[in-house]
Amino acid sequence: MERSVVQITLFGLLLSLASTLPNKDDWDIYSFHINSTVTSRYATTVITSRVANRMNESKEIEFHVRIPKNAFISKFRMFIDGQVYDGVVKAKEQAQQQYSEAVSRGESAGLVSSVGRTLEEFKTSVTVAAHKKVTFELTYEELMKRTRGKYELQIHARPMQPVSDFKVDVHIQEEAGFSFIDVKGGLSTKALANAITKTHTDKEAWVYFYPTVDQQKMCDSCSDQGMNGDLVIIYDVNRDNGLGHIKKSDRYFVHHFAPSDLPRVPKNVVFVIDQSGSMSGRKILQTRTALIHILNDLAEDDHFGLITFDGNILHWKRELVQANSKNLESAKNFASNIQARGSTDINEAVLQGARMLNDHSREGSASILILLTDGDPTSGVTNLENIQSNVRQAIAGKFPLYCLGFGFDVDFKFLEKMSLQNNGVARRIYEDSDADLQLKGFYEEVATPLLTDVTMIYVGGTNLTQTNFSQYYNGSEIVVAGEITDNNIETFTPQVVAISSNRRIIFSKSNKTVESTGTVSDDRIQRVWAYLTVKQLLDKELQLSGPEKEKVKKEALELSLKYSFVTPLTSMVVTKPPGENTDVLHKPKEGETPQRWQPRVDHSFSRQYLAPSSRRSSGGVIHDNPVWRPLSRQLNHHSHLASDVMGKQSIGRYGGYSLSGISNTRTRAVQGMM
Repeated sequence: MERSVVQITLFGLLLSLASTLPNKDDWDIYSFHINSTVTSRYATTVITSRVANRMNESKEIEFHVRIPKNAFISKFRMFIDGQVYDGVVKAKEQAQQQYSEAVSRGESAGLVSSVGRTLEEFKTSVTVAAHKKVTFELTYEELMKRTRGKYELQIHARPMQPVSDFKVDVHIQEEAGFSFIDVKGGLSTKALANAITKTHTDKEAWVYFYPTVDQQKMCDSCSDQGMNGDLVIIYDVNRDNGLGHIKKSDRYFVHHFAPSDLPRVPKNVVFVIDQSGSMSGRKILQTRTALIHILNDLAEDDHFGLITFDGNILHWKRELVQANSKNLESAKNFASNIQARGSTDINEAVLQGARMLNDHSREGSASILILLTDGDPTSGVTNLENIQSNVRQAIAGKFPLYCLGFGFDVDFKFLEKMSLQNNGVARRIYEDSDADLQLKGFYEEVATPLLTDVTMIYVGGTNLTQTNFSQYYNGSEIVVAGEITDNNIETFTPQVVAISSNRRIIFSKSNKTVESTGTVSDDRIQRVWAYLTVKQLLDKELQLSGPEKEKVKKEALELSLKYSFVTPLTSMVVTKPPGENTDVLHKPKEGETPQRWQPRVDHSFSRQYLAPSSRRSSGGVIHDNPVWRPLSRQLNHHSHLASDVMGKQSIGRYGGYSLSGISNTRTRAVQGMM
């Protein structure tokens, strides 16, 4: 009964404050342009929004966009009444004081926050005088990642109202030439087909998306609030079986290595599947479905094993077996009968999987260990550092460990560190209706090893990014960047040494596959090197501790500041006209719990959680993690409240955004205020 009272009271309070939130009809986005240029598979995207205040009084105007999670914001500026206001990237600790001061005044502070699988959200706002205009300009950069034989450039279009001058321009330059290029996504539907123009030559491609105002209202993902969807440009480049493509300037190089037409390497794969009680329901059903699909895709020269675990470890077979029809049928029967129950002994389960692979090493094969779990260890060894140490000793660098974290109860940072320590990666599996397809999709990325023990060698190169890779998979790509020693291109000699099946193979210089550029592209190639270096340093920092960790962290921070990247170590201070609230822009880590706003002594709900329009900044926090999300937008009359207001589930949607459950501490604060 008490819970119901809280729900009704909360809902009534939100509705009573609806009129205080800004009405977007008061301002007009008259121009919205997205311009993306991709060179050497490095994308620089600029979003420009021009907005006019049509009212006879000052109005707060919001800039609100979504960008890819892998991107780094590198520039933000506002043009107001002839003045330019630039965002400044600072060390997070330095920017923190401004953030804390804003929060202590009851203001929301601007954040980049995580919104789903592939996107992050950037919001800020500024007060614009009557009949004046403001231009927002945001730049972000990302290195395109090749997955399953293609690159995907994702552009999210969500201007929040139909726009008379709406344009998306994409220009891709690729010296290797295109093997294919296509346009997908929710904005490529039939209703918008004639708004998309795609042209390309051998080495350049252009995609234009110019929807009319009517089209922006009538397409599948459109409404009176305009478009809200993705345009995804999918492409791949021409390849051969040689050294790959190398872009060089006088000072830097970037090497894309993805040989084709190599024989597949037989693999040994062990699946370690969590069947603890928290996997019950849809999770375990989807896991069964995915496993059966994956087993169907194994080749006959592959060997495999299945381990399920809760508080106990259950082997389908004690040893790896060949993927023949008889064994596969038995394994699928085993998979279809996995039941969720018990606690979670991650340590022993992963060690058993490592033992199976260690006991079954085959010359000329590639071994892979895949863990799927949805929770923290609750039985056996439960100390996370001890588990990581045990696993690292058991694997001893002999094969990669891939950790799939199902949902948001899992300690993703623990899985990420354990994967990185063992030459693998961690991936979150989202609790959606297609979770089985997500699992199968990840497996397809590692399903076909082509090379093992890959070593990238660069005579005449220095300050190199990662050069050793345990395995190279079909459809992926290895990217290495570095500086050219003494700016001497003539002495620069690349080479790749790897194992194909059970023979050593060398990829050396071939004029056909190596391309060179002049100094005009030096800045672009240098930024590719900086982007890749920062990404890899952040991964390395996660694995280390003590002085080594601080050294790597310092190096990543210095590069982030030098190249103005908003990374987990830096923040951008969004400067505004005098008298405006300062926004501080952070980049979240996957699954990171955002900084929580501490309630003020007077527990002023409207100032602390729903900042009124006269004081608020539109940087309300929206995160994947279940936390309170302050409302800084117009309430949607289609809003609804779910039943579990005090739980972790989404309890309401306002204007397309979720209002999440409140933590226990926050719950008590809210109840006290009511």
